[in-house]
Amino acid sequence: METFIPNHIAIIPDGNRRWATSRNKKAFFGHFEGAHTTERILRASFDAGVQYFTIWGASEDNLTKRSPEEISALTKVFIKTLSKLLHSKELRKYDTRVCVRGRFRELLKDKKLNTIARELEKKTKYNKGKTLTVLLGYDGRKEMVEVIKKVKNKKGPVCEDTITKSLWTNNLPPVDLVIRTGGDPHWSAGFMMWLTANSEFYFTKTFWPAFSEKELSDAFREFSRRRRMMGA
Repeated sequence: METFIPNHIAIIPDGNRRWATSRNKKAFFGHFEGAHTTERILRASFDAGVQYFTIWGASEDNLTKRSPEEISALTKVFIKTLSKLLHSKELRKYDTRVCVRGRFRELLKDKKLNTIARELEKKTKYNKGKTLTVLLGYDGRKEMVEVIKKVKNKKGPVCEDTITKSLWTNNLPPVDLVIRTGGDPHWSAGFMMWLTANSEFYFTKTFWPAFSEKELSDAFREFSRRRRMMGA
């Protein structure tokens, strides 16, 4: 069977803390290892032909309801990962545009993180090869509330295009495949609800730090096997 590569994949990388606990380590070890997994899977996805790669780095609840120690560790992971990306050869190799979306700026109020995110977006703004979107402090419900506020103040009729252009993620096409790791097959916080309206979902028990390039290929084969009805 021919493998069809999705144009846009979105990752819900669940299981970092449980992976760490299973190894008698603190949660932040799982977050750091999860960041390394993101780098590997991003590279493999782009090499396979994926054009848009979206990763949910942290929900709003992750940045408000976790312990101060864990939130601090998450912030360090974000800073280290984005800093590494800022100077990576992969940005040039794939001509990648990087977008960082969500409420992390107001929730974390970390100047270093804000500066790096801003520099990364500015540096890659006109790149046209691939698109990497990092969602930090992201909640799909909050995104849609902001959309409603914007649309309410616009003149003229409201249509699908109006809503799409008002999203935080307005530069992205619909998501073809959502991959959720960690063994809990459910949706969370209205994750990208507008752009996942017709998505395929791939659920796996594998914790995100242990997710491999082979399982990514398995997800693509499963995606290829399914017949996407798209309402027909």
